[in-house]
Amino acid sequence: MRYALYFAAPANDPLMQLGNLWLGRDPFTGQALDQPSLNAMSSERFQELTTEPRRYGFHGTLKAPFALQGGTTVDELVAACAAFAAESASFALQGLSVNRLGQFLALTPNAAEQDLSAFAATCVRRFEPFRKPLSESDLERRRKSGLTPDQEHKLVEWGYPYIFEDFRFHMTLSNKLENEKEAATLEAAARAHFQDLTDRPRQVESLGLYCEAERGAPFLVHTIFPLTGTQTPDQSLSKCRGSK
Repeated sequence: MRYALYFAAPANDPLMQLGNLWLGRDPFTGQALDQPSLNAMSSERFQELTTEPRRYGFHGTLKAPFALQGGTTVDELVAACAAFAAESASFALQGLSVNRLGQFLALTPNAAEQDLSAFAATCVRRFEPFRKPLSESDLERRRKSGLTPDQEHKLVEWGYPYIFEDFRFHMTLSNKLENEKEAATLEAAARAHFQDLTDRPRQVESLGLYCEAERGAPFLVHTIFPLTGTQTPDQSLSKCRGSK
């Protein structure tokens, strides 16, 4: 079983509802959902182009999926998440919008978000004691994407290469899109689908713990933890620096 710390909101949040509908699965229940109808693409092709993000569930990665380190338990992980959320204050984003991220489609911030970057870096550091080191096969799989020396170091030391200075928040909406016509069709449809919630301020008020029962299984929401504390992301990160 693997776990991941994600940016996610409660099931009744409009952003989660739109994201789940777009991907065709509710990670809170595991139920399949009917994706929106697209005029320029069949429902079958839409499903094919969203298989990977559908499996992971609608989210923004804060700490990438990890197996539990020996000597730690899921109850301890849940308790640590609850304690962290109880210390952490909510914070604002300037807004999200639908963009291309390489050959993928994703919701990304409209501008640099220092609080979000600090919050993600804190999650990486704070929950590192729970992470089992990656196997050699997992390391090799990640290396196929082509990593810089610094990213290689982060992969080995922290289990994921795109953290800290390389962190770029995104809520993935598609598989890799290699056909420009299909990419343009999905981009236009996504912009219309999310238009009521994009390009406007949003408050980050919760942290999501997702779980994967076995490799390749769909991720499900384990718990959504509300952020109810007073520590800003920068304050939390300052406390974590120097650990691991």
